[in-house]
Amino acid sequence: MQCPFDKKNQQGSVCLSSLTEGQSGQVVAIDPKGQFTRRLLELGFVPGTVVEIRRRAPLQDPVEIELRGARICLRHTEVCQIAVRPLVKAAVAI
Repeated sequence: MQCPFDKKNQQGSVCLSSLTEGQSGQVVAIDPKGQFTRRLLELGFVPGTVVEIRRRAPLQDPVEIELRGARICLRHTEVCQIAVRPLVKAAVAI
């Protein structure tokens, strides 16, 4: 499935599926034309929420995502409906 947020736009957002394991992002938008838009919003994927890709299955489907202390598995087609702004983890000085 082609992600509606595949190309980086002026806000710096990308499709959630483009993040790697362990990478975090802040939800910017949900594709309003998506079949699961309402369900994604009910699960907590609202603008401003920080999400992290935890794991992917060997064939990239499903994807385990952590948000607000919960871990949720979504199909790749559902993950493609979410636009995020990638977050950079700060380095910790020892």
